[in-house]
Amino acid sequence: MTTPISTPTEIKLHTESKEMELVFDGEHYRLSYELLRVLSPSAEVQGHGKPILQTGKRFVAIRNLEPVGNYALKITFDDGHNSGLYSWQYLHKLCLEKDVLWNDYLEQLQQAGAKREPSMIGTWKAD
Repeated sequence: MTTPISTPTEIKLHTESKEMELVFDGEHYRLSYELLRVLSPSAEVQGHGKPILQTGKRFVAIRNLEPVGNYALKITFDDGHNSGLYSWQYLHKLCLEKDVLWNDYLEQLQQAGAKREPSMIGTWKAD
């Protein structure tokens, strides 16, 4: 017997704090946009068996949410990334394991000598 996949009863985007709020089984969770972006389930991020470290995503924002059937969300980020399908099961896992996954990500960044901040914010043009 398999455990039924919990479906969120509520999803809210908090643009000021850049967090997505999800309610699973009456429990409220918040996931940062950055965490959602760097842990995207897409092949572009997950690679083919070897995940590709995402850097410079600290200020990423969500531009659009689109339901995919009754099982997932397609998230479009302002950096153009939109190929990940976030199943309810995957989102619930992120909610439950957020701290461990985030600390693991920070450790990977440190080991790679990489940063959460983008190398350049915006573009400037001299007159």
